[in-house]
Amino acid sequence: MKEPLFDESAARRTVSLTLNSDLYARAKEAGINVSRVAEQALAGAYAEKAREALRAQMAADLRALDEFAEKYGSFSEALEQWKEGLDGDDELESLEGLKGSKGEQE
Repeated sequence: MKEPLFDESAARRTVSLTLNSDLYARAKEAGINVSRVAEQALAGAYAEKAREALRAQMAADLRALDEFAEKYGSFSEALEQWKEGLDGDDELESLEGLKGSKGEQE
């Protein structure tokens, strides 16, 4: 489930905004709830900033993963090297058998 970006049930707060006076008058005359429009626009702008921050964090994480893999190799390569270092198939089979025995104990 997606976590909301802000508490939509939080109390309203009176703030001061500077708007084009003609636009504000026309919007009011047209019956537009300026507070609701401003809140929706602010929520959209905040959501976009949050998406940008998430994209930046994910890009940094992927760069770190790439750097790690370049320096130490990938996890799958390390696993293959580890498996190659085992003493024959008997040791590998005994390790794979642990998976089955663990499930039986639960």
